[in-house]
Amino acid sequence: MNHVLYGLAVNPALPSELVDRLIAAADPELDWALADREDLSRAQTAVLARRDEATAVRLAHEGRLTAADVDPATQPGAALALLDNGAGSPEWARLLTVHPDTDHRQKLAACPGLPPDVVDGLAADPDVRVVAELALWTAPDTAARLARHPHAEVRSAVAANERTPPDVLAMLLTGDGIPPARWCLVCDRETTPFVHDPHCPRPACTLRPGAACDGTHQSTVHELTERALGNPATPSEAFAGFADHASTLLRLRLAARPDLPPSVCARLARDPSPGVRAELAGNPVLDERLIRVLAADPDRHVRRSAAFHPRVPLDVLGSLAVLAGIGSTLLPRIAEASPAEVEELARSPHAAVRMLVAERRDLPAGIRDALAADPDAKVLKSIAGHPGLSADRLRAMVERHRVRVVARVAANPDAPPALLEDLTRQEPPVRKVLREVARHRAATAGALLVCLADERARRTAAGHPALPSRVVAGLLEDDDWQVVEAAAANPSLPLAVMARLVP
Repeated sequence: MNHVLYGLAVNPALPSELVDRLIAAADPELDWALADREDLSRAQTAVLARRDEATAVRLAHEGRLTAADVDPATQPGAALALLDNGAGSPEWARLLTVHPDTDHRQKLAACPGLPPDVVDGLAADPDVRVVAELALWTAPDTAARLARHPHAEVRSAVAANERTPPDVLAMLLTGDGIPPARWCLVCDRETTPFVHDPHCPRPACTLRPGAACDGTHQSTVHELTERALGNPATPSEAFAGFADHASTLLRLRLAARPDLPPSVCARLARDPSPGVRAELAGNPVLDERLIRVLAADPDRHVRRSAAFHPRVPLDVLGSLAVLAGIGSTLLPRIAEASPAEVEELARSPHAAVRMLVAERRDLPAGIRDALAADPDAKVLKSIAGHPGLSADRLRAMVERHRVRVVARVAANPDAPPALLEDLTRQEPPVRKVLREVARHRAATAGALLVCLADERARRTAAGHPALPSRVVAGLLEDDDWQVVEAAAANPSLPLAVMARLVP
């Protein structure tokens, strides 16, 4: 790969005439990079689409091609992308229904708004993968029809389709009113009973790790059940009984449902698996009593999940902040706290609680400034990125806690240029500071030149528009290809240099 040309391909300052020259000299890899440009003309877009199928598919998906730009016979991938966007011709769908490439028919089956005759053709496709893909996305009536398909893989796909009618999902879960499936992907290919080795040495084998069939298609049936339990259209009367199922994976999927009845929540709160209890602890459907129960769970991961519950009581959150090891994260309950609650949290005697509220970026100026003067470094690390903090307050943080807060201060969006320069001159240098300054919009040329001394910061600083143009041009000869690409993509690169580099 020519990293200079690759960087130039995405340089926003590259003039249109140089884009034309670059397109003329491009290979498929460079075509892909050029497709990133938002300023491509219609003619330039058409050239890229005609020359490389993968680029054409991408441009079609992004809505930058029309039906007039694509020939489905020679560019089936782009035609499928337009059909997926609802912008293709129904005749294209009919043509692709009989395409010899199974992958193309499978992609067609996922497209919306297909004509009824195309749907019928795909439902009768000789490759079960095509039928399963149709079952995954199709309309309710077709999903209901495919729920009785003799292949378990198709039924599993119907169970995942959120447009499948609730009564059909219940039928798939319970098995009532539906004959057993006759085949699955395992017994299609292997003599049963068979369990697929997770480390299968056969290079052409496409069976999933652990796939198994003893005549009951057990691994596919388990997957079907898991999908149905995760489907929001599945009715509660069908899924409630799975709270005591032997499979932890199924109980885990059930615990994530936002429509669990209270009785199911209570059973899952006593589940022997900490993973299931942790999944339940963050579920918005929980009432306050169960939130408090799970917040006192002996497992640390369960308590941490309870801290992320959007309605966790603040008194519970206070104890969790100390015990659950939450760290510097904006919790949903903190984000939704009222002004009075924010004021109360900011006055908490526990630094872990003050740290949590300091993660908000919409604090009133008085509370923000009070937290910026907090004696605890953890609180300062959280508040240091808050916009609106004065240069004096930011400097004071650095003077009091040095390396513990300096990188967060450097990342503050309102950190002034003079402060950023001073931070890059810390002795000894703090690498995290250089990396933050290298991407800061207010970084000066002087600060960026210092950042070039750090390997990772250099890769970012090379693309910063404030870097002097002569330095940018010099970085085109750097030993690190990421630095070269960033420099070539830098809009500060002199036009004369760009013109010289483009073939």
